[in-house]
Amino acid sequence: MLVLANAWDVATARVIEDVGFSAIATTSAGIAYSLGYPDGQRISRAEMMARIGRIARAVRVPVTADVEWGYGSSAEEIARTTREVIEAGAVGMNLEDTSGRADQPLLPLDQVLEKIKAAREAAASLRVPLVLNARTDVYLLEGDNPEANYAEAVRRLAAFRDAGADCVFAPGLKDAETIGRLVKDLTCPVNILAVPGTPSIAELERLGVARVSVGSGFMRATLGALRDMAQELKSGGTYSWLERGIPYKDVNTLLGG
Repeated sequence: MLVLANAWDVATARVIEDVGFSAIATTSAGIAYSLGYPDGQRISRAEMMARIGRIARAVRVPVTADVEWGYGSSAEEIARTTREVIEAGAVGMNLEDTSGRADQPLLPLDQVLEKIKAAREAAASLRVPLVLNARTDVYLLEGDNPEANYAEAVRRLAAFRDAGADCVFAPGLKDAETIGRLVKDLTCPVNILAVPGTPSIAELERLGVARVSVGSGFMRATLGALRDMAQELKSGGTYSWLERGIPYKDVNTLLGG
């Protein structure tokens, strides 16, 4: 099973690589946050690609890039995004079915399939076997009908698979029984997002999950640690948290190659 830690800049990517991960994923939310944007494709394509490129050039392991819903609505725009991901040095790409609209949060299925096919064709034109991870946000939406949610997730993910996605992604799904059922019904690689309450890596592997990522989790946990440090410094005048940091010389060595 492929386990991915998600980076949002060069320093985090180098730390993840140094720990021993065989590949790195970017987090679109984490990159957006680091540049002062909220999540939800508010960052520009150019800014996202610049950060992906810096990360890819800084590490020796493969990088897969999260590009939200593709920074465009047409097949031509998705093809452009795919080419730029490859030119930036990444060999994988996440593509979502989110619309960004409150009244219709998920794109119509035919539009998503058009995007997947455009990405697949753009990668083929460059002769790069890009790993396309297609994501549905069904389980991130509020819904009180588990069977209806499952049916819609399977409908979308199976269509993504058939349109050319190498892997399919269902963030928000944490129930072990449902995860195992999804893996069996789709008969293709499935990506699960690790969040509090998700089964352990060992259990996910037993269920047949092919890939696990943490999304913006590491970035938000880092912000939580920063807030705790700032509160300790402001309220107590102490700095015990600083003992948990990587030594200055080690960071310099890590980034000096």
